[in-house]
Parts: sequence; C-alpha cells; structure tokens
Amino acid sequence: MPKVPRKDAKAALQEAPMAVDMEAGHEQAGQEQPGLPDKPNFTPLSAAEQGGKLEFRRVEIKTTAKTVSPDVLQKAADFVHAFLLGFEVRDAIALLRLDDLYVECFEIKDVKTLRGEHMSRAIGRLSGKSGKTKFTIENATKTRLVLADQRIHILGSFQNIRVARDALCALIMGSPPAKVYSKLRSVCARLDSS
Repeated sequence: MPKVPRKDAKAALQEAPMAVDMEAGHEQAGQEQPGLPDKPNFTPLSAAEQGGKLEFRRVEIKTTAKTVSPDVLQKAADFVHAFLLGFEVRDAIALLRLDDLYVECFEIKDVKTLRGEHMSRAIGRLSGKSGKTKFTIENATKTRLVLADQRIHILGSFQNIRVARDALCALIMGSPPAKVYSKLRSVCARLDSS
C-alpha cells in the first residue's frame, strides 16, 4: 500500500467511495452463489408486535407451517449461540449446514489458576504475535477459536476440538509454542492418515 503524506491523508479518506451497498445483497456485488436462495427481506417489528418487552435481551425462534423438521429449532438456537459467543457469521452458518460441528467453551482458570500478570501472559501465549499462534492452531486442527478475555470458545468436529483444546491447555500450562506446534503437527498428521 503506498504511503500517503500527512497533509494529504485527510483528502484521500474523503475521496474513497463506498464500495458495496450492505443492503443490496449479493446480486449487486457481482458474487452470485449457485444453490443459495435469495436473501429474504424482513421488516422490523414494532414494540407491540414484540410483546412490548424490549428491555429483555432475548431472541425468539418459532416454527412455521413450512417447517419440515423440529431439529431446525435446535440448529437455529446453536447458530444464535455461536454468533453471540463471537464466531463470524459464516462460521456460525456452518453449524446450520453440517451435522457434526460442536461448540465447546472453557475458561483459563479451569486449566490452571492464574492471577494478574501471569493470566495476561497466558492469554498472550494463546493468541501469539499478531494472532499467529491462534491462526496456526485453527488451521492445523480445522477449528475456529474465539479468545474472549479469560474464556475460550472452540467450534469444530469432536476430534478436532479435542486436539485444539490439548494444544491450548499446553500453552496455558506454559509450554513454548514451538513444542506445541511440533506436537500439533504429529497429531494432525496421524488424524489425516486415519
């Protein structure tokens, strides 16, 4: 990316047009995806339609006459739960489409009791420099991780969650990242061969 001189930085920001209209959907962006239905248009509910209880932070999920299976309610609840935990929308949508995906949550204090600076260092070891450690564990185990303060959320298949959790626990206990990477490499190679 070219450097912008300090005096021209403000002008460059004002000239940049909005690239994609967020309300337009995927048709105008030129990214048609075959097999997916068109994006539905919903009108916002008024306070009377919501029951007038806006102070409660809840999501209500209902079935309709077109609902084929009652399992979709649980999948919808899992989708909302994953999104609220901090996973990206596309990762949460994977819960709707694939049957063998799960979300596991645990806290750092469940692995080892840490306080103050020690807790901060453990969180830093989990994320790594610029998120490198987190990214490496995600790619090696085919999972998604969310580090939310002292809580860790893992989305993936059962075996992959177990491998990712073991790597995260080793980092929390103080193992150097290089040792965790080498162990992760051997375990993932064993999983891929079987």
